[in-house]
Amino acid sequence: MREFSADYLETTREGMWADSRAALADLDLATRERVLDVGCGTGELTRVLAEETSGEVVGADVDPRLLAAASEVAPAVRADATRLPFVDDAVDLVVCQALLINLPDPVGAVEAFARVSSDLVAAVEPDNGAVTVDSTVDAEPPLARRARERFLDGVGTDVTLGAGTVVPGGPADVRVGREVFEDQRLGAVVADRVTAEGDASFSPGTLVGPDAHIGTSVRAGGRIAGGAEVVR
Repeated sequence: MREFSADYLETTREGMWADSRAALADLDLATRERVLDVGCGTGELTRVLAEETSGEVVGADVDPRLLAAASEVAPAVRADATRLPFVDDAVDLVVCQALLINLPDPVGAVEAFARVSSDLVAAVEPDNGAVTVDSTVDAEPPLARRARERFLDGVGTDVTLGAGTVVPGGPADVRVGREVFEDQRLGAVVADRVTAEGDASFSPGTLVGPDAHIGTSVRAGGRIAGGAEVVR
């Protein structure tokens, strides 16, 4: 699992929600009674959630150094994302930001989120495949590409989603162990090193195994095995 310092998180996430909070509109924050921010880090998103809802907001992170800062924003507990210390349906919304891409077991984390949320799970994740470097220094872009390759070689959780890829979310049945939660609002669960070409779409509840490749304009659904290649 990737680890970040408090200074890094505060610097990179400061002002991330300053220009617009439109991406949070579908979360119905004004109606929430209890919200859990998993992987809260120093509490940048936690602060935004607390400003947008009158309900209780709780942060959770595995790193005690980061929790020291987050606890100044809202109550915060030390917890592993895949083993959350909460009873079933303890909150009505679980949120995470740039967390799943950094975990060795993102599917296990989403299963834990679904267990403790009575209504909705929302993940705000970056598209690292869209990151490029433009520079007037000829040597810089190749160096940046090499650095990225080395970085990803050491971490097995990179997912690349091409331009126009859509994960609309919607009602789906979620299985957690032996329990089945029917008609839950869910997007798709995408495992490690999955690549989706441009204009692909995922039906609600789609499960994609590690190292799978989704071709251009494919409408993916159901369970896609690890290493599978799906083309039109």
